[in-house]
Amino acid sequence: MAVGYAQLAPADPAAWRATGSAWASLAGVAERRAGELADGGVTLRTGWSGSAAESAGARLAGLRDELVALVPVAIETDQVLAEFAARLVAARARLAAAVAAAAATGVLIDRRGGVRADPARVPADGSGATVAQVATALREALDLAATADGEATTRLARLAEAAGTGWTSRPPSYRPPPNAEPGLVRRWWAGLTPAERRWLVVHEPERTGRLDGVPADARDQANRLLLAARRAALTELWEQLLARVPRGPLEVAGLRGVEGKLSGLDALVDRLESTRQPRAYLLGLDVGGEGRTVVALGNPDRASDVLTYVPGMTAGLGDATGELGRAARVLARCAELAPGEQTSAVLWLDYDAPDFLHEAAGDGQARAAGEALHRFQEGLRATHDGPPGRQTVLGHSYGSLVVGTAARDHGLAADALVFVGSPGVGVAHAADLGLPPGQVWASTAPDDVIRLARPPEELARRAALGASPIGTIAGWLAGPGDELWFGRDPAEPGFGGRTFPSGRYGHTGYWHPDNPALDGMARVVLGR
Repeated sequence: MAVGYAQLAPADPAAWRATGSAWASLAGVAERRAGELADGGVTLRTGWSGSAAESAGARLAGLRDELVALVPVAIETDQVLAEFAARLVAARARLAAAVAAAAATGVLIDRRGGVRADPARVPADGSGATVAQVATALREALDLAATADGEATTRLARLAEAAGTGWTSRPPSYRPPPNAEPGLVRRWWAGLTPAERRWLVVHEPERTGRLDGVPADARDQANRLLLAARRAALTELWEQLLARVPRGPLEVAGLRGVEGKLSGLDALVDRLESTRQPRAYLLGLDVGGEGRTVVALGNPDRASDVLTYVPGMTAGLGDATGELGRAARVLARCAELAPGEQTSAVLWLDYDAPDFLHEAAGDGQARAAGEALHRFQEGLRATHDGPPGRQTVLGHSYGSLVVGTAARDHGLAADALVFVGSPGVGVAHAADLGLPPGQVWASTAPDDVIRLARPPEELARRAALGASPIGTIAGWLAGPGDELWFGRDPAEPGFGGRTFPSGRYGHTGYWHPDNPALDGMARVVLGR
């Protein structure tokens, strides 16, 4: 349907977001009631037998299955309303820009959205172009809102229709292998009916939630279904470690590690259940080892610009929301620079990040992560709706080596690469990364300690030069050098890429609100 100025101007995206969140809360209610029915069935079988008991048990099982089938529907409703709210935010930002332009150039907008020149401010012979420009900007904002309204209405109507035909239906037996090419996965998924896809979400969430090439909304539904089981597994492990007496250093370290993951998982759940915009999509979760997760802020399948952020050393589930906060700050700066654009930022923490310096001194963990990052980026390409979005991959510290190694060894579906606080990216020149050198960007703060990550021979040379005044002067004349631990410094001219500035905020300060590096990262994401 057409959306008018009088409808869009007072529209409240936050109210739609809150409505979606209320629907999502029904998923938890359905899960709890389904669990109660399962427990009731067990109790029933212990004291009742015969045909009547079997009939009652079958009925209870059927009711439980119906409740479980409602869970992805409730989550999907939340997704639809959250995406509608996000597009309303973008439409209203465009509307505000049109209104501001009208006010600045002497153009009047009436309550019905009519546009005309203010004769008291604009000469008749010079107002035509200005009026046309404001009218075009206004129409683009209204068209965006109308498109969002139409799509949300259609998606909700399809869900309502499914209520009469059954939420789920068992799909054919074929399943893509776990490491299948994302394009193949996408074609397989597209060939299923909505009811078959929901069946896979409900009955095979492990497989569905981790398959690159399955759209973000389905992966989010599947992984949210696994949250309770993941927390239960961590709690059981914590209780086992707690029961061990006496506890040695290894047991104490293990106990603290599990406590950290539990705390991190709880913080992540809080963000997933929050009504804050943009909505978070859980694209992957593993509580083994240090813990891994992939979380998108905003649906990457529907965004025009998508950032994938790969963190560095010590990253794990315990601080996933902290790392997600860095991605969120880039996203917020993108919104400030381009309020009418739809952007998404993904925290990709799907690798075993080094915890200690002796681990970070080798590239083994970066090489091990390369294929998974390659496949994830290919999946983003495969599942994107409409014209391809602009994809940027950002690596910080050891994460920059992960990004560089993946690009070198496997290739990355990306339009731009960004490295901040890098110890080297595994190649000698930007051209070795498979992208045009003009789309490879880097920044290193003047006071970033990563500048000391030099090869052993370079450190020895500097130590020798610094042993005497003459040697110190020779070191100054020799310059800083551009060889880091893992290759040439990507922030130096000799690397052949492009750079943007950073203030003195240390190794972890690239996301500080006052650091120009934050602007630099956002502008690359937006293609500016």
